[in-house]
Amino acid sequence: MAKDILGEAGLHFDELNKLRVLDPEVTQQTIELKEECKDFVDKIGQFQKIVGGLIELVDQLAKEAENEKMKAIGARNLLKSIAKQREAQQQQLQALIAEKKMQLERNELKISLL
Repeated sequence: MAKDILGEAGLHFDELNKLRVLDPEVTQQTIELKEECKDFVDKIGQFQKIVGGLIELVDQLAKEAENEKMKAIGARNLLKSIAKQREAQQQQLQALIAEKKMQLERNELKISLL
């Protein structure tokens, strides 16, 4: 009967017969919720660590890809440069061949005139 009167007043006894303002069931649910929240926060922390590691890995791979891209661009430019140099060298050799042919023709003409 005393418990009923206290219950109506919002006061309850716990398992240790201590007077409490909250119902023991509500208190238990609050403790469970607190533990679940702590577990959730721990899991979120682990998730953030995993995501942070993944982001670092992706950044590192992006830097490596950028370095390889720059190497490829440099190699392509070097090949273009070599091709232009060979073309210029080929033109010089063709001009030299034409000059030598003209010298040969002049020499043959001089010999034929003698």
